[in-house]
Amino acid sequence: MFRALRLSPLRFLVDSPSKSIPNKNGTRTSNYDNWVGCSCSVTTLTGTSDELILKSMFISVLNVGNELVGHRDESSTMILQRQIVGALCSGERHIASSLLVKLMNENYPLEANDFLHILRYCARSPDPVFVMETYSAMSEREISMDTKSLLFIVIALCNGGYFDQASDLINFAGESGSVSPVLPLYNYVLRACAKTKNLLHASKCLDLMDRQRVGRNETTYSELLKLAVLQRNLSAVQEFWKEYTKHYSLNIFCLRKFIWSFRRLGDLKSAYGALQQMVDLAIRGKHSLESNTKGRLCTSRLDIPIPLCGETGLQEVGFHEHPVATMVDAYGNDAVMCKLPDRHSREVECSSVGLQKVLRSTLLWSFNDVIHACGQAKNSELAEQLMLQMQNLGLQPSSYTYDGFVRAVVSQEGYRKGMAQLKLMQLQNLKPYVSTLATVSAHCSKALRVDLAEFLLDQVSEPCYAYPFNNLLAACDTLDQPERALRVLAKMKQLKVHPDIRTYELLFSLFGNVNAPYEKGNLLSQAECAKRIRAIEMDMARNGFQHSLFSIWNLLKAFGAEGMVREMILYLQRAEFLFSDRDMYLGTSIYNTVLHSLVEAQECNLAIEIFKSMKSRGFPLDSVTYCIMIDCCSYIHSYRSARGLVSMMIRDGFSPETVTFTALMKILLDDGNFEEALNLLDQAASEGINTDVLTYNTILQKACEKGMIGVIEYVVERMHQERVKPDPTTCQFVFTAYVKRGFYMTALEALNIMSLRMLSKEDNESLEDKRTELEEDFILSEDPEAEEKIVQLFKNSEEHLAAMVLNLRWCAILGSQVLWSEDQSSWSRRLSNMYGV
Repeated sequence: MFRALRLSPLRFLVDSPSKSIPNKNGTRTSNYDNWVGCSCSVTTLTGTSDELILKSMFISVLNVGNELVGHRDESSTMILQRQIVGALCSGERHIASSLLVKLMNENYPLEANDFLHILRYCARSPDPVFVMETYSAMSEREISMDTKSLLFIVIALCNGGYFDQASDLINFAGESGSVSPVLPLYNYVLRACAKTKNLLHASKCLDLMDRQRVGRNETTYSELLKLAVLQRNLSAVQEFWKEYTKHYSLNIFCLRKFIWSFRRLGDLKSAYGALQQMVDLAIRGKHSLESNTKGRLCTSRLDIPIPLCGETGLQEVGFHEHPVATMVDAYGNDAVMCKLPDRHSREVECSSVGLQKVLRSTLLWSFNDVIHACGQAKNSELAEQLMLQMQNLGLQPSSYTYDGFVRAVVSQEGYRKGMAQLKLMQLQNLKPYVSTLATVSAHCSKALRVDLAEFLLDQVSEPCYAYPFNNLLAACDTLDQPERALRVLAKMKQLKVHPDIRTYELLFSLFGNVNAPYEKGNLLSQAECAKRIRAIEMDMARNGFQHSLFSIWNLLKAFGAEGMVREMILYLQRAEFLFSDRDMYLGTSIYNTVLHSLVEAQECNLAIEIFKSMKSRGFPLDSVTYCIMIDCCSYIHSYRSARGLVSMMIRDGFSPETVTFTALMKILLDDGNFEEALNLLDQAASEGINTDVLTYNTILQKACEKGMIGVIEYVVERMHQERVKPDPTTCQFVFTAYVKRGFYMTALEALNIMSLRMLSKEDNESLEDKRTELEEDFILSEDPEAEEKIVQLFKNSEEHLAAMVLNLRWCAILGSQVLWSEDQSSWSRRLSNMYGV
């Protein structure tokens, strides 16, 4: 962490006024903002105040031959310098070195001015190697550096990445007293550090500024803001805000930089507050801008370094003698119009844009920043407020504005709001960014609107991040649409979108399981499963990814679904070894997946070994682990072991749940102990545990197998009294039990009533309105495609309605009257009289 970001507010006060730079007439100019680049011309100068000072030095070097004094041969030194520069431009470094030696062997005394042309070229190239060679030659000849030569050498070193050498040189110059480093130089070093993200040397530069007591100006704060953002140090930016507002009056351009910093660091509140101050300044005309005699924008505001209290006054430094006018463009970058304080000075033209255009552009970009911060914070309310404020100010939103706004609104209002904004952009002839389309598509995928999500991604024509494709793959996984997932992968390959680990996690889930749900694996499907997993892992390795917890989890689930026990155990062992090297452990959920697959495959001994290993290693267990092992006891017919597991579960702080009682009842039912199983059902009710349809289906399944009609009718009526809705499996067990006993008409009537009970109370109340439509289109229809239409209801996620309609159609086909109310059923009334409350 660089030092300036961790010091008290007093750290940023200036120890002494910064020194000024002498020019050709002996007058002095002030030290101002950073210098951006070395490129300049004799007639036009643009950039910050520091830039202007440095560029004016570059220009003066062109006339260096006219400044040489004494008895030396002026033309010979300039000729040698130009020959050296020419050799460097041609890549003939050995010739340049020889010419430098020839220059050093001149008979008359040499000064720093005799090397400025070379140093200037090295700064512009940059050529840090030759500039060090030149500096070494100057040191051997004991030629003292002046301000210009020091600037050029340091710039060349910084542009070439030699920050250590630049720091050493500045430090040496300051301590030796041969030349005093000026504030623009330090600001330039800070800018170079920010550009290269070099926080270490930024800290060294700030230490040197402290020792040399050069002070701080507005540009220093500007560069420190960049460094603070790089460091993700919000507290430093807030401290800079306090210091800046203490010593400078706010203008829209400094506010622009602070808004950018607050937005980058996620401080929406501060960014919004600064934006409102900017709007207030713009409305009141307090923008510090004015037009000069040529109609160009400028400001006479001085960027004066902050003095230390009680030290030299500002008037002694000479800042008021030659005012520098500064302007800032729409992006917050400085541009300068000034008068150079010598006979060669001329007015430097600013940008030709008008005042209102600059203000509007600056406001627009600041609004964009805050709206994007709203997107990061998922604050749709504030984003809509800002869009309305922009409209009132007459600011036209751009595609970039909508990009941030869409991020904000879809997070809270869903994909429909995002689609509405896309249509609005189309009406305004604005092309949405790729990130805008990706954001809306991702939220469409979350809402399982996969057709719309895929349509939006089809409009993307350039690479983007993988997250919208991952969201669509996740939706394909949820909806069991692997064919669509293949199209998504083809689109990713076409756009050269690099997959991430989330992509591979989803691929294992989508393509690892070959068989449809509830189907057991066979030799062919297991071979195909292994082939797919190998292909996915090879692609992972090519792209440099290792397994994550979720990829391992999905892979083990795929093996378990296919019944590939041996492969599942091998991968579990590999995962344990892999994650132990990363000082991580596999989660309880992963072990639960393995245990469940082993129990389903009736590999009970192996499941018990893993469970014991987990206990001995102190691995955290949860209620699901215990329930799986209680279910395992049903396969080994050990109710005693199951009760022991329940005791361990309670000691570990887990209360028995519905699934616990269901697993215990399953063991009792396997042994034919229906009475004890029903007692457990009563115990669960007395303990306030709400049993679900799976619990009742467990009893109904065994009762159906045993042909125990009395138990079935008792359980069915109890479900009705406790308002537990049956599912298609419940209907199957009840219907089959009556058919096995030869009670065919009762079976049809029970199937009819149970089918009606699958729907909610609200759905049943609306059935009367749909009755005619359902009978004509589905139940009594003679259309050969009627059953295909019923199956379509399943695809539309209306499983219970589809199952009800299909059951009623079968009842009608078998000659039974379709009942639309339980009051019409004698079977329902009989069960209510026998077992009702």
